Amino acid sequence: MYIAEQSKNIMKEHIQYYLASKGENPVSDFLDSLTKQQQTKALRIITYIEEYGLQAVIPHVKKLVGTPLWEIRILGKDNIRVFYVLAQENIVLILHGFIKKKQGTPFREIDLALKRYKDWLVRKNLIDK
Repeated sequence: MYIAEQSKNIMKEHIQYYLASKGENPVSDFLDSLTKQQQTKALRIITYIEEYGLQAVIPHVKKLVGTPLWEIRILGKDNIRVFYVLAQENIVLILHGFIKKKQGTPFREIDLALKRYKDWLVRKNLIDK
């Protein structure tokens, strides 16, 4: 009974991948480009977010200060980063993924995720161009 009561209180999230205006799915393309082991790690964290909420993956997420972006940090031989935003209540919009090769996060990767987020907002009529 206690477990059933706890599961009612879990804030599940709905995962959406960013889709470009012509229907391309760059996030899915990125995930498909990873090795099987990398895909398994990335998809496990994304599945945990969907099933158990963002609280379940706190050690794997980090806020990018000064932006609306958060990053999923997948550590291992390759440092994989996946940017997302909390687009609406209980909606996690995954915008961009890349393999991090240096200490800092490249601005071009952040900029691309921000452009995709703005594009999504415009197409949803949530902001003006």
